[in-house]
Amino acid sequence: MYDKSVRRRRITLALLVASSLLLLTVYFGESAGGGLHSVQKGVLEVVSPIQEGASRALKPVRDLAGWFGDTLDAKGDVDDLRKQNAQLRAQSVAGTEAVRQNGQLQGLLGLDGSKALQGTQPVTARVIGQDPTIWDSRIQIDKGTSAGVRAGQPVITADGLAGKVTFASGGAAIVTLITDGDVSVTARVSENGAPGVVEPGQGGPSDLKMKYTGREMRIEEGWTIVTAGTTSDSERLQSIYPPGIPIGEVTSVQDGGTDAQLIDVRPFADLRRLEFVQVLTAAPNGNRGAATR
Repeated sequence: MYDKSVRRRRITLALLVASSLLLLTVYFGESAGGGLHSVQKGVLEVVSPIQEGASRALKPVRDLAGWFGDTLDAKGDVDDLRKQNAQLRAQSVAGTEAVRQNGQLQGLLGLDGSKALQGTQPVTARVIGQDPTIWDSRIQIDKGTSAGVRAGQPVITADGLAGKVTFASGGAAIVTLITDGDVSVTARVSENGAPGVVEPGQGGPSDLKMKYTGREMRIEEGWTIVTAGTTSDSERLQSIYPPGIPIGEVTSVQDGGTDAQLIDVRPFADLRRLEFVQVLTAAPNGNRGAATR
């Protein structure tokens, strides 16, 4: 019974294949007005309206599906763009940081060859702590006693004097800036050698005052104030700061020509944006021993 059924199916399939080949041969062999062409045309005329109606009915569904697909694709594109933007932004920030920090380090390296700093054994350190308020006058650096940093050593930047070390541990130290009330620096006017003492003013990190210059000393705006680096045998007048380190620029002179003459000084070093400093770990030949100023 099974063999007869299989044979019938095979015969039916062979007849269908033969019929199809025959119809195709006749279809392609007859003229455009032949019977098979006429049948095809009739079928198309009947089916086309149905297909068109179905296409119109399904168009909103296709549009909705397309909208969802486009939305998902767009969301994926936005996410990719955001990731790319984040990567580019990170690269840009890293590049900007590197350029700025490189400029500061190059400035510090340039100081190493300065005659005024010969023999001071400078140690470059990164600032790792600073209070965000404008009145803070201390910073923390990442070098300490293990690198030769000790309390009482002067600290400079590529632009000028920054302050002095007031506390040091094995791997870090505290630097008190020249704008702190406990710091005073023996100084002189570079243009005429007028001596005096630089102390913090009351206007914040950009306000220094130079006192005790004497009424006979003429001082003008724009002149430069530098460390005096006194070398007196008197311990009271010794200085921890080598001579000639820039401190700041004269911005105004109050009560000029009198005993109360007071000079306003703007520091060269930007004490609110310190990233790298140098600690002068050895006293220069001209400075003797520990110092108070």
